[in-house]
Amino acid sequence: MATIRYNPFRNSDLEDFPTGVRLFQDSLQRLFSEPASRPWSPAVDIFETENELIVKADLPEIDPKTVGIQMENGTLTLKGERKFEQQNNGKGFHRIERSYGSFVRAFSLPDTVDAEKVKADYKNGVLTITLPKKEVAKPRTINVEIANG
Repeated sequence: MATIRYNPFRNSDLEDFPTGVRLFQDSLQRLFSEPASRPWSPAVDIFETENELIVKADLPEIDPKTVGIQMENGTLTLKGERKFEQQNNGKGFHRIERSYGSFVRAFSLPDTVDAEKVKADYKNGVLTITLPKKEVAKPRTINVEIANG
């Protein structure tokens, strides 16, 4: 019996040209027919001022009423979905580059954030969450009295 050396780069399914073409066409079909299944994550900027933290998230074409914002145990969580709406006017897409689908973003926050005073605002496709800082007890100076004696 002859020994056949194993070649990890050899795949008998792809050796057949028609099979390779079919697999290629199937891959292209999946790529262009399922835009809603590609994951996406909105871009977020977080910056701090003396009195607050500010989170800005790019959420174009999303109804702000459907965006979930939750604060729990020092974590800010954003949830939502950008839905893909196919146009049924007989015109086909030439290119689909924007991503669609559900997203969840979670951010750890410092203990200085006052969770009771958080505000959210949506304008021009940007969600702005303002997280005020708690009033921190100011340091005080303690004078040491020297006893005579």
